[in-house]
Amino acid sequence: MASQAIEIVQYHSLVRNLVAKDLKVRYKNSVLGFVWSLLHPLLLMVVFTFVFTQLLDQRQEDFPVFVLTALLPWHWTSTAVAAGTTSLVDNAPLINKVYFPRILLPVSVVLSTGANYVLGLPALFLFMALFDRPFTPWLLAIPVLVLIQAIFLTAVVLVLAPLNVYFRDTSVLVEVGLTAWFFMTPIFYSIEWVVPHLAAWMYRINPMAAIVSEYRVIMYSGSVPDPLFTARTGATALALLVVGYLIFTRLNRNLGEHL
Repeated sequence: MASQAIEIVQYHSLVRNLVAKDLKVRYKNSVLGFVWSLLHPLLLMVVFTFVFTQLLDQRQEDFPVFVLTALLPWHWTSTAVAAGTTSLVDNAPLINKVYFPRILLPVSVVLSTGANYVLGLPALFLFMALFDRPFTPWLLAIPVLVLIQAIFLTAVVLVLAPLNVYFRDTSVLVEVGLTAWFFMTPIFYSIEWVVPHLAAWMYRINPMAAIVSEYRVIMYSGSVPDPLFTARTGATALALLVVGYLIFTRLNRNLGEHL
């Protein structure tokens, strides 16, 4: 794993080019370009706010900010997992033409979609200001959460990308799985509201629930994040990354025969 990390560092310029290429291709021929990556969660925020505050009489304070703090990282997750799953198949001609570490393809997808998330944060900060949510020094902890989420998403796509090469139905199953995962993640609700007695287990089996909760503590509540909770989430992400790397390494051996 150390040798692979060194090789990735050696190909850092390729990673940069892959990220730039992914961003350009994603918004090619789009009138609004990057703005769509911001409009998507904003439009969902408007829909959820209308449904839950007007139709279902949800009285959560400053509901738009409550939802948006979760929608932005979820949008990163859904786009990274969907695009990361097909990253090897989509780049089959490149893989068969020149040598480079194949692991760079799913990793670059996580980085490019993560760039969209980071660029969308100013919109969230604007809504925080409009709704008079507290801006505290704990906002400086956001990069830590971004790193944890990036590690976790890398672990996920390192498993799904090679599986999709061997079993092309993987991408279809991922689409269904993302829908189920969306509802299992506290985007428009709090786990403590719905199943308070199962909250601890929900955070353990769904790392995104824990990550979203931490974002919400910092940007919605303006509270102090629990260092133990954050450390446990980070440790889980790192453990999953090791597992994902081992699976990718094993499946990577015969990828060329199936591409």
